[in-house]
Amino acid sequence: MESLNTPWCLYVSARCILISIFALSVLMASTDADMSMYRSLVEVDHDGNPSWLSAGDRTLVSQIKNGIAQPNAIVAMDGSGQYKTITDGINSYPNNHQGRYIIHVKAGIYKEYVTVDQSKKNILLYGDGPNRTIITGNKSFTEGIQMPLTATFSTFAENFTAISIVFENTAGPKGGQAVALRVKGDLSSFYQCTFRGYQDTLYVDQGRQFYRNCVISGTIDFICGHSTTLIQNSMILVRKPASGQYNVVVADGPYQNNNLRTGIVIDHCSILPDYDFAPYTSTSKTYLARPWRPYSTAIFINNFIGNFIQPDGYTIWREVQPNNENVYFAEFGNTGPGANAKNRVYWAKGLITRDEAARFTAEPWIQASTWLPSAGIPYNPGFETLS
Repeated sequence: MESLNTPWCLYVSARCILISIFALSVLMASTDADMSMYRSLVEVDHDGNPSWLSAGDRTLVSQIKNGIAQPNAIVAMDGSGQYKTITDGINSYPNNHQGRYIIHVKAGIYKEYVTVDQSKKNILLYGDGPNRTIITGNKSFTEGIQMPLTATFSTFAENFTAISIVFENTAGPKGGQAVALRVKGDLSSFYQCTFRGYQDTLYVDQGRQFYRNCVISGTIDFICGHSTTLIQNSMILVRKPASGQYNVVVADGPYQNNNLRTGIVIDHCSILPDYDFAPYTSTSKTYLARPWRPYSTAIFINNFIGNFIQPDGYTIWREVQPNNENVYFAEFGNTGPGANAKNRVYWAKGLITRDEAARFTAEPWIQASTWLPSAGIPYNPGFETLS
């Protein structure tokens, strides 16, 4: 993604997002109900799971942690597993393997660059918790590396699933484009994962992708790509930009007119400033999306949107290349102080009807019932939420 010349600040663990009372007062209207909602989004239980996990989600996590899903390979930095690196664990995948290949990555900070190639289908990679198993790197565009190749973790294989893992890029404020996770395999799913970065954190490159109960943080275009992606029941945290720069949550970039068959859908999420950015939201602008290429598509359905989003909602790509003539930036059912769509830019689609929004729910958008059940990932098929 093209840089806005935004420097970045030091990253903060998702567990620490919110412990400032001042930050709470900035990002939401300070009613008791609002404060209660915010706490429910950010608190964790005694097992380290976010309090907003549904009963079904907790059951899945418990099953995995208790060994019901037996791993084919175990990775542990301390030598207690079969492999010490994730790359070696991935490379243990047998030729012509049939069915799921399960890899358990024990707690630790893994400083390596991992690639899952096309031949390694049906891998399930799970960690010991979204703040305990961390895969980290710091490659960046300023080192002369093209954006896609800066990724700490890249997967090109079909039916890849990751659970309870942190993917991060710590290139820092001078790094420019620096990807934490790149996904180019169809039918990829991520559950209870954290994606930390600044510019281009999550590169949803191609294929159908699903994210559930995740935390995604960044500054510029930090959810970007040209895929068919659904992000559901997750927390999207905007980090503090440098002086004179602004934030953009989504940058979709289709190569051609796909008749709304590709795009990025944000569904039942919370879009909030990270705790370090909350005191500065009045001095740094934040937009929901901008068009990376013509025919850019971004849909926001039933989200809670904090009061730091600009009233016009969206911005152009750049002055000499606005890319705003054929975009589809749409909203339905959002709540919160930043959800008022009355003053959105004229070239956005704006508010849509329930029938129009229905086409972007899990079943019609990513054909969820044909592959997510086999991945073991819970999802909301339509507008309803799981209990």
